[in-house]
Order: sequence, then structure tokens, then C-alpha cells
Amino acid sequence: MRIFDPHIHMTSRTTDDYQAMYDAGVRALVEPSFWLGQPRTSPASFYDYFDALLGWEPFRASQYGIAHHCTLALNPKEANDPRCTPVLDALPRYLVKDSVVAVGEIGYDSMTPAEDHALAAQLQLAADHGLPALVHTPHRDKLAGLHRTIDVIRESSLPPEFVLLDHLNETTVKAATDSGCWAGFSIYPDTKMDEDRMVAILKNHGTEKMLVNSAADWGKSDPLKTRKVADAMLKAGFTEDDVDQVLWRNPVAFYGQSGRLQLDTPAPDALHEGNSIRRGGE
Repeated sequence: MRIFDPHIHMTSRTTDDYQAMYDAGVRALVEPSFWLGQPRTSPASFYDYFDALLGWEPFRASQYGIAHHCTLALNPKEANDPRCTPVLDALPRYLVKDSVVAVGEIGYDSMTPAEDHALAAQLQLAADHGLPALVHTPHRDKLAGLHRTIDVIRESSLPPEFVLLDHLNETTVKAATDSGCWAGFSIYPDTKMDEDRMVAILKNHGTEKMLVNSAADWGKSDPLKTRKVADAMLKAGFTEDDVDQVLWRNPVAFYGQSGRLQLDTPAPDALHEGNSIRRGGE
């Protein structure tokens, strides 16, 4: 079984997680930039974070045979802080990097005017750079937030087939799929979605343009939820081809629109005296 996790925050995970993910079948992932929990107070802290997603995390992933890509953006929550909004002006120099396969996470948190501006501006950046967009639907007032998001997308230059609406659930899936966008679902131990609910959605709405992710941030989460959804699908009567479509071909098709996916991961070079990472000037 091959698995592509289309949304997972490996900055929050350990090397043991990378090994467990590989053992479970994960061979590729996308790590979106997001709110790190501690509010950032200057653009420079974003740039260091972006650099880590472009350099450090791909190297960490390669040590475990996993291809790492990222999406970069000013996230909705921090878009409300005027100290952070200069990130919007700096994004173009990051969006040309080879491993950036989308603009994201963008979208809404509290549905403020500042978030309206950041969402519209970053949808335009995606269109300008020929990139898809990963859109975060809000945790509060989710359905209202989704409708507002879809309205902004329709007003943008980015076609809906270049948009992934993420963190969906039973109340939002129909509006999302009717919009022509791709549909993403985050599977968590206690919040968002679980495996059985995800299987029920796939039974009711089909497997086309459906993506399943583990998100796996710094809260209570599980980086193996993609594999658990795959196992639940098989148990519920879905075929191995269905599983491959949802867990591999769909994310490859969506992020492949960037023209930047590199799914072959070369083995890392031997390191000094068995160290697991490079240090110093190497």
C-alpha cells in the first residue's frame, strides 16, 4: 500500500513518527505552513520557518524514504496581526521554490476583514504562480465560513479545480464538492473527523477529488490516521484501487498541478560516524 499524506505538520513530529509512517506505507507528504501555537510577532520568524520547510524537513523526511513537499502562506489567524502582514509582500520569492506545491494554508479563522484581504491576495498569488491553493475552513461557524470562502474563490482568478477545501465534515462536504473544488478531510483521535465517519462520507459521496490527511499537529493527533482510514475502507468493502485513488492518486493529481512533485526520494549520503543529521558546515 502506498500513501501520500496531503496535509501533515511534521515540524511537530519526531523522527520515530517518520519511521512509523514509512512502515505504514507513507511515501510522500505535503507539509503546509501554519500557526505554530505561539503567536509570531515579526515577519522574520515566518521566513526562518519557511526556510525550515524548504530545507530541514525535506532532509529529515529523506532519511526515512519519504518525499517531502510544502505549501507556504500567511495563515488566517496571524493575518489579523499587522506586524505579520508584510509576509504577503515577501511570499513571491518563496513561491518559486521547487518543493513548494501550493499556496497554503489560507482561508478563514474568525472571518475578519483582514482575513478577507489575506485570502483574496493569496489566491491571486497562487494564480500568478500557476500553483494550487490549500484552503483552511474555519473551526467555528464552519458552514458559513465555507460559503464565504467559496464566494471569494469564485471572485478570484484561480479556477476551482486548483483549490483544495480542507478540514471538511458532514455538514460541509456537499457544498464543497458542488463548488468544483477538491475536498479534504483531517482525521483526528478526538476532534474533526474519524475513520468511520470518513468511510461513511466516501460511501455517500464517492472517491473522486477526495483527499484524506492526518494533519498531525502539536495537539492530540496521530500521524498514522491515513493508514487507519485505508484499513477502514478495506474493511468496509472498498477495493484496493479505491484506497489507492483516495490515499495516493488524488493527492498526486491535485498537487501535481504545480508541476513540482518529485516522488522519488534518493537515499541520503552516509553521515559522519553514524550521526543521523549533518552538523556544522557540511
